[in-house]
Amino acid sequence: MTMNPTDAGHRTGTPPSATGKGLRPGSVGLAAAVALGLSSVAPAYSIAVTLGLVTLVVGHLAPAALLLGFVPILLTAFAFRELNRQMPDCGTTFVWTTRAFGPVTGWLTGGWVVQVATLIAMTALSQVGATYLLQVLGLHTLEQNTAAVTATAVLLLAALTAVARRGLQIAAPLQYVLLGLQLTALFGFGAAALLRHHAATPSPAWLNPLAFGGFGPCAQAVLLCLFIYWGWDALITVNEETSDSDRVPGRAVLISTFVLLGTYLFTAFAAIGFAGTAGTGLGLGNPAGATDVLATLAPAVLGTALAKAVQLAICLSALSALLTSLISSSRATLSMASHGALPPAFARIHPRHRTPAFGTVFFGATTAVLLVLLQLLSPRFLGDAILSVGLLIAGYYGTTALACVWHFRTQLRDSPRDLLMKGVLPLLGAIMMLAAFARSAHDMYAPAYGSTSFHGVGGVFLLGIGSIALGAAAVLTARARFPRFFREGRSAVAQLTITED
Repeated sequence: MTMNPTDAGHRTGTPPSATGKGLRPGSVGLAAAVALGLSSVAPAYSIAVTLGLVTLVVGHLAPAALLLGFVPILLTAFAFRELNRQMPDCGTTFVWTTRAFGPVTGWLTGGWVVQVATLIAMTALSQVGATYLLQVLGLHTLEQNTAAVTATAVLLLAALTAVARRGLQIAAPLQYVLLGLQLTALFGFGAAALLRHHAATPSPAWLNPLAFGGFGPCAQAVLLCLFIYWGWDALITVNEETSDSDRVPGRAVLISTFVLLGTYLFTAFAAIGFAGTAGTGLGLGNPAGATDVLATLAPAVLGTALAKAVQLAICLSALSALLTSLISSSRATLSMASHGALPPAFARIHPRHRTPAFGTVFFGATTAVLLVLLQLLSPRFLGDAILSVGLLIAGYYGTTALACVWHFRTQLRDSPRDLLMKGVLPLLGAIMMLAAFARSAHDMYAPAYGSTSFHGVGGVFLLGIGSIALGAAAVLTARARFPRFFREGRSAVAQLTITED
């Protein structure tokens, strides 16, 4: 049977709310939304593990790759802003793609793909946070012990799940502190590197997109850069708790993406200026340090003592992103359940904290189980799972941008502004993202891509495409379990309809 939102709230013990889902409206301002968006990207961790890899591909043109990688992100951000203005629902991509293309696409692309990508990322973030925490504490023996790292990661997950369950009143101030510390470390590192007497003066030529040696290196570098911008859309999942929910999240999206661009470019200029791109020593072209540029350069730039601050920043960056992921995932599934597309348990709201308590605990526990499982299978398997996330990111960003164009298709002639912001720019973003998806799939198919392969097919490809195929199978189960949602099509997300077991 079905219940209206009021009945659902009574059943779960939820206080009445303007949103109808039981969340606390007006509890997040612009600054908190921006902090959540930046934190979810984990800027210190993302630039640390990506800059060296980009430099291996394009050398001193890494800043140009960062700039080019930002273009489809910005175009997609416009799509998110316009869709949120009309449909400020915490389900974001799930609701928008359902309204545009129907419940099958909405459930698979806007729901399943997003949550799988986030779960995989959360396993990586918990492991990274635990590893760097043990490094900062000087527990190097435990740092090399897989069981100790995994146990530490599970404990961190439990602590952050408890914080996320308590609500944004605690999580947002904590994010201010975590974000402030990592940005201070990044800009401090950059300033110190540029001030070294032997550091090269940054050149505008490093931003020249026409200097790439062919399309292949350019595409590969830009695909790497997409990963370091991913996550800013998590801030939109708190739109029902944000003041002026149809406008503030959109502004926060654009602010956070431009802050990321500035932070990454500054760090890249500083690192290249200090270390150069040689393939030996501290050079960013040295494969030995490519996967952790900041930790490699920090002792030479800041000294051993202050290098610990950079390690701490990377640790806090991962933990901050992990906290935001717990917040965003539970709200996305809250929306899906509220619209009758998931079991009602995900719509349960804590009567005092006004948070999706069940969903928060579910994602924390599922991440812990997934981390342990992947570690038991093989650490290499976990690494390939992380690499496959890029495929999922490009897929759901591109679909969401297309949803913007299709949803607003009848309004594109209303004004030049509508044509540009709701049509042209999102369409360009969709084309770039889907092209990145196709290119990623092509590259990942090779058995040499990543650490594993199966019968001549890359393990990264199998994990990425396999997770989408598994989602397609899950849709069949969902159709049988939630027939009303799939039967009513696009109108299913226009109102709250919680389905009883």
